[in-house]
Order: sequence, then C-alpha cells, then structure tokens
Amino acid sequence: MPSPTQRALAVVPERYRPFLVKHRKLVKFLVVGGTCFMLTMLINFALKMTVLESKPVVALTIATVITTVVSYVLNRQWSFRAAGRKREAAGFFVVSALAIGVNDLPLVASRYLFDFREPDVTHFAQEVADFFSGMIIGTLLAMAFRFWAMNRFVFTQFSDRVAGEQQDQEPGLEPERV
Repeated sequence: MPSPTQRALAVVPERYRPFLVKHRKLVKFLVVGGTCFMLTMLINFALKMTVLESKPVVALTIATVITTVVSYVLNRQWSFRAAGRKREAAGFFVVSALAIGVNDLPLVASRYLFDFREPDVTHFAQEVADFFSGMIIGTLLAMAFRFWAMNRFVFTQFSDRVAGEQQDQEPGLEPERV
C-alpha cells in the first residue's frame, strides 16, 4: 500500500516530484504558513475595522498570536511531524514570540518612523503601507526566521510514527533529515 506521500506525489507532474520530495518539509511549512497568513489577514482586518481601528500594531500582534496556536498544531503534527518533548511547546512559543516582534517591526517602521499615516498620507495610502509592511514584508521576514529556528531548535526529533514510515520507504524517496 502506498504511503500518504507517495499518493500525494502521484498527482504531481513527474518533473516536479524530485523537488517536492527533497524539500517536502519546507513545502509543508509553506502550506501551513499560507493558511495561517490568510487567517492572520482576516483577523487583522476584522480588528482594524472594528475595535482596534486606531491601533494597527496591536491588531496585527493579536492576529499573529491567535494564528500562532494554529501554526503550532499544524507544524508539529504535519510539517515537522516531531516527537513530543516537554520543552518543545515552550521552544515553539519563544521562537514565535520573537517572530511576532520580527513581524511587527516593518509595520512599526512604516507607521512611526516613515510616518505613513494620516494626516501625512491619505487613508488609502496608509492602509496600503500597513498591508505591505505588516502583512507582506513582516510575514516574509518572520516566516524565514520561524522556519530556520523551528527546524534548528524546536522540532528536532521525529515521532515514532515517522521513524517507522522512513524505514518502510521506497529506495527512490530520500528520507527527511533533521
């Protein structure tokens, strides 16, 4: 019976399979990240348009904190498929707290260092600057930091389920390395 990875690869064009196999942990991390990005964007805009209209950094921070919990569950169970360790959750949340700071820095710079806010710019220009600095630049910087830090410091051991799957793996598929 084919493994879940082999079934998923069956629908991918042949020329992309080696790349996906070689970088499957990164691909999974990016799928989780894209899902959490959309969720962060929805929560951020909902907060900015209602209760936190005058506090965009707080809105982005709250949205990011909420999606960090979702990200933890998805990354642990799917992207990194890590073995449980007592300090894993603590490490994840320390890395995530640092990443939230990394994510907020471009928005803080845009709003308060470069003054891309009303009345110096139009409301539309302010919102565009907020989106690109906080949601795009901030997210990309935080994502790169999270992937490096999670792989290096947090999810460093495979679960028993993954270790067993790798022993049964076909010779053509390279196992994930930690």
